[in-house]
Amino acid sequence: MTLSPARVPGTGPGSGPAFRRLTATLYGYAFLDDFVLLYPVYALLFSDTGLTVWQISSLFCLWSLTGVLLEIPSGAWADAVSRRLLLWFGPLLTAAGFILWVLAPSYWAFALGFILWGAKGALGSGALEALVYEELDRLGATDRYAAVMGRARAAGLVAVMAAIPLAGPVYAFGGYPAVGLASVLACLLTAATATRFPEHREPADGPGEGVDDGPGDAPGGGWTRTLRAGLAEARGDRSVRGALLLVPAVTAVWGALDEYTPLLVRDTGVAESAVPNWLLLIWAGATVGGLLAGAGRRLGTGGFAGLLAVSAVALAAGAWVRTPAGIGLVALSFCGFQLASVLADARLQDRIGGTGRATLTSVAGVGTDLTTIAVYGAYGVIGSATTHGAAFALFAVPYLVTAVLLAVVGKGTAGKGTAGKKAARAARTSGSRARP
Repeated sequence: MTLSPARVPGTGPGSGPAFRRLTATLYGYAFLDDFVLLYPVYALLFSDTGLTVWQISSLFCLWSLTGVLLEIPSGAWADAVSRRLLLWFGPLLTAAGFILWVLAPSYWAFALGFILWGAKGALGSGALEALVYEELDRLGATDRYAAVMGRARAAGLVAVMAAIPLAGPVYAFGGYPAVGLASVLACLLTAATATRFPEHREPADGPGEGVDDGPGDAPGGGWTRTLRAGLAEARGDRSVRGALLLVPAVTAVWGALDEYTPLLVRDTGVAESAVPNWLLLIWAGATVGGLLAGAGRRLGTGGFAGLLAVSAVALAAGAWVRTPAGIGLVALSFCGFQLASVLADARLQDRIGGTGRATLTSVAGVGTDLTTIAVYGAYGVIGSATTHGAAFALFAVPYLVTAVLLAVVGKGTAGKGTAGKKAARAARTSGSRARP
């Protein structure tokens, strides 16, 4: 097993220039990565080009399928080569896709652009989490991971909320080419920001010097070997398997429901022009959830179960009443689900002990993608047979089931005493990879 990089002497958790460089780069990267003015108008671009609803839906399916197919191989690759390299290269793929969209708008150009966009998502998924966690580990600050990643997700949501009002004026000024150019520029700035990530890694085939590799340097080892090693760890460690399953169980449903929130809001009877304002309330709730991740880190299994249960009840109640006031409860539920999603990722990172951190994070990503696709299909059936409020309320049930299961697990482990926890804390303090 590859040992952790040596800790940096003389730096405390959450302090020092190394920590500030890492977090500033991460927050900038997260903001620029989602500051894409094409987001609120690309469906209009497809429609104005002459695509049918079926063709547009097929593009979304192609986008999701690309991510599913490339997620695990790219995660294994991220464990075998420089993760910073993948975070730099991915946004360039998206930029190329956006250029195709505005210069040669057609079904096949849109399809190729979505393939490139899906590949970018796969390259970053797993690589980003692994890089951040291991750099924090080097600084002795892994307990800050949830807070740091929560703020990064909040930065991404703020970028989306900023891009929506800006897209209109830019489109009025120069049409789709201007919006596309602004989106390409954001991608290029994202790639440039990625080069600022610190990366101190040892080779996958054994301990090394732990030097700061350049963007193109590969720490060594083949991606197929890291893939096998990562999957072997999941098979051999029940705590890792449980954390892997928890990520899609928490993340997928509300992530898919987010696509239908405009329909839910419109069904409350508000004017069409007011729908974006209510959506901003929901996104603001999710942003607050990310910012609360540092405090939420202290939640045990029982507290995590309670968070899911309260969020599920708020989602069901807020959607069921079908009034504008109920949207406030939906925003509260999204706050809880975003917090739970960050905490689920942190629990997974804490339990991974081998060299396949990005691989296993990508396995969780595949589970999330597949579950999300299933939710899309189920919502298509349920939403066609009932109201959007009833459909949202029904999709709160999986979270209640997950909360019950976690509560049972929490009770089962509560009687084991604190000796194991003390040993785990001591092991982490000494730099080992003991599971909590």
